[in-house]
Amino acid sequence: MFPDLFFLKNPDTELMIRKRDINGLIRLLSSKDPDVQASAVHALGTIGSDATCPLLSALRKKNRNLRLGVIGALAEIKDPRAVSFLIGMTQDPGSEVRWQAVIALGEIGDPAAAPAILEALKDPDKYVRYGSAISLVKVGHKPANVTEWAWYFAGMQEWEKLTELGSPALPALENLLRDTDGEVRVRAVRTLGTIGDRDAGPVLVRSLADENRQVRWEAVLASQKCGVPPMYLPGGLYQRPRMKKNPLIAGFLNFLLPGLGYGYLGKWWGIMIFQIDITVTVWLFKTSGESNTYSVLFPFYLLLGIHAWYIVKKMPEEAP
Repeated sequence: MFPDLFFLKNPDTELMIRKRDINGLIRLLSSKDPDVQASAVHALGTIGSDATCPLLSALRKKNRNLRLGVIGALAEIKDPRAVSFLIGMTQDPGSEVRWQAVIALGEIGDPAAAPAILEALKDPDKYVRYGSAISLVKVGHKPANVTEWAWYFAGMQEWEKLTELGSPALPALENLLRDTDGEVRVRAVRTLGTIGDRDAGPVLVRSLADENRQVRWEAVLASQKCGVPPMYLPGGLYQRPRMKKNPLIAGFLNFLLPGLGYGYLGKWWGIMIFQIDITVTVWLFKTSGESNTYSVLFPFYLLLGIHAWYIVKKMPEEAP
């Protein structure tokens, strides 16, 4: 029971190899200590294909750290029986698992994995795409046409190569606009502008709604190079996310706790007003009593609430 719950700092993996303790080593793959996990991965690799079936069973577990370790061990063993399971892992919700899976497919080197790796080049995560591009070479697959080359170069983020390909690179570049990394989206939009294909126009107009300010500006510049009429740009920009503060929230907070509404708006003097209110309230309680305190302060609270509401109404939207 206890070995399942606790991991030794320096487990004797050599002894576990001699005892063929495959299950014990698989349990060590859950360790958050990278040294312990790596030691277990190498030990299972030493045991070889006898560990394949237990490892494939462990892939069904929900523990993501365990699955990462299992995939690493399968990559060391290089058993062809693992290929179909690893292909399934390229669709895992966790980007780290997908990345580890495509790397493992490359390490095993089975050409049958090439179609799945090609598909993984379309992944929205840059790490998965990069791992896929490297693994594609390791399984011995050379891009068969200019479209496959475009996806390969997109995975490697070779922007100059994508520019040289020209129009065939458009689908791969459009896919990069799904990446969560704003810098990747900026480079993709910039490359679309350099290519200058009019077919990129709709994609660039949609990019004007991107949450990243730099992506939006690059989309404006690229749109002009791709022949997009300027009259279409304001409508695209209008779809961007807004970050404006809510006037009702600011007013309510300032009425309820004076100064807090200003703090919500990022005004440094909000905390000062809050402290003054506490001091004045305590003093009035001692000198005038509870009922008189509320009757005196209520109008001021109301004015502060209205003032915070007014400030927000006059605030401009976030700069484009």
